[in-house]
Amino acid sequence: MASLRDLGLSEYEARAYRALLNTGPTTAKELSRASDVPMGRIYDVLNSIEQYNLVRSQTASRPKKYVAVEPSTALDRLLDDKKRELEEKAEQYESIVDNLADELDAAEPVEEQFWTAAVGPEETIDLLLERLAAADRNIVMVAADPVPQMDIRTVGDEVLAQLEDALDRGVSVDILMTRDLVASLSENVGRRYQETLQARNDFDVRTSEEVSGSFNIIDGVEVCIQVPNPLSSSEAFGMIDLKDPEFAADVHDEFTPHWQNAEPLEF
Repeated sequence: MASLRDLGLSEYEARAYRALLNTGPTTAKELSRASDVPMGRIYDVLNSIEQYNLVRSQTASRPKKYVAVEPSTALDRLLDDKKRELEEKAEQYESIVDNLADELDAAEPVEEQFWTAAVGPEETIDLLLERLAAADRNIVMVAADPVPQMDIRTVGDEVLAQLEDALDRGVSVDILMTRDLVASLSENVGRRYQETLQARNDFDVRTSEEVSGSFNIIDGVEVCIQVPNPLSSSEAFGMIDLKDPEFAADVHDEFTPHWQNAEPLEF
């Protein structure tokens, strides 16, 4: 069950506030008895919840009396405090990430052959988005017909978001796809392309009916290849990510004539 402790109050602070709602204006000594907060702690507890603006005090009276702020107001104040705390934490984490990114990016990349694989639609998309996010110089995407078990509209939006981030980093993007795949994309993708991306010199989309597979070349050294299901060529089985500059160069050489013969995508 939800409790005041979920909003940052200690057990004693929550007891004291709840008791004040029942007692009305009361002294610290009386509140100690009503709330079962030890007398040795009651003043610290009252000072604490007064700092939260959950109680008001009558300083002119002797002994001093306290009264609870109405629950709706008290809860709003606690919620606002938590939101401010979370915003400050988010800013701290963002600062940490920025500092670590600069530090880690300063390390020299290890130029060795490496490959990994993902199996299943979700894992395949996760791997693709990860590698697009890692691009520093250029991205070549070749995409055939949509895969039935993937929500191509959602995937298209996610991929577009990664490509726009890449463009903001100074990465150039070339995309070669079939007309059928273009028709399967969401209206948001088409609108973003027509309004913003189509006019960019570093973003080029062309279509060709000769496209029969799906793969991506990242920075000229890495290739992500979509693997079809061996029992059903129209379904995706997974993706292989291979970092090998020589292989990537060979794949790009095969891609180039198809790119040159393709038609620019225009709306």
